[in-house]
Amino acid sequence: MKSNYEEKKAAKIERFSRLAAKNLKESDSRYQTAKAIGSFIPMGQPILVGHHSEGRHRSDLKKIDNNMRKSIEADKKAAYYANKAENAENSNAISSDDPTAIEQLKKKLEGMERCQELMKAVNKIVKNKKLSEIQKVEMIVREDLLKEHQAIKILEPDFCGRIGFASYALTNNNANMATVKKRIEKLEAIEQIGNKEYEINGVKIVENADENRIQMFFDGKPSDEIRKELKGNGFRWSPYNVCWQAFYSAHAIYRANIIAKI
Repeated sequence: MKSNYEEKKAAKIERFSRLAAKNLKESDSRYQTAKAIGSFIPMGQPILVGHHSEGRHRSDLKKIDNNMRKSIEADKKAAYYANKAENAENSNAISSDDPTAIEQLKKKLEGMERCQELMKAVNKIVKNKKLSEIQKVEMIVREDLLKEHQAIKILEPDFCGRIGFASYALTNNNANMATVKKRIEKLEAIEQIGNKEYEINGVKIVENADENRIQMFFDGKPSDEIRKELKGNGFRWSPYNVCWQAFYSAHAIYRANIIAKI
């Protein structure tokens, strides 16, 4: 059964929003602390070297500087997490975790294929030396390839004097189609595999095809050495699934088995 993609997405947005709020609160707290300490120092008051207040004055200045730096750092983190929350909510990218990913990718591919055929058909007319510009526009419109204003525009030479769709546009679209096809093939292959679960040295490893993840469940927090290995091999901690996980691949399966044996 496919994972609840929308639930996971909502949890991710909520987590990023919570971290943004937490860091914003810390930023304000640090700033207020620095401001409060500074209020006890008369404006422009120099450090009185040798005076009994010298030590406290230096200490206060250090605390002010430290809190202001921490305030700025927390503010940057707040902006970072707020941006991630916004991106997660508004992203139009097709996630491999989405249970409708294959269907969406196939629709995307169909659109790209139609676009490729359209560009080729338009270019064939545009490059026909037997036709006048007016005839070319009429034919493009008659064959329902482009609107009249679009057909007129496509016949205007670019900065290199080229007309029609540039060859690089067809090349790029063709390359993107190949990438989408590979994604579809990979997701379909994973879907056919199904889930697999086993244990090595007390570490439960789940080859989770449904979620497109290789997951590792440890009994407690892994050692620094193991966490370093996990991160170095593409595994990340998932608060939602309470495990270390990486995208599903033969390499991830191999590395999971190696790490579990450490």
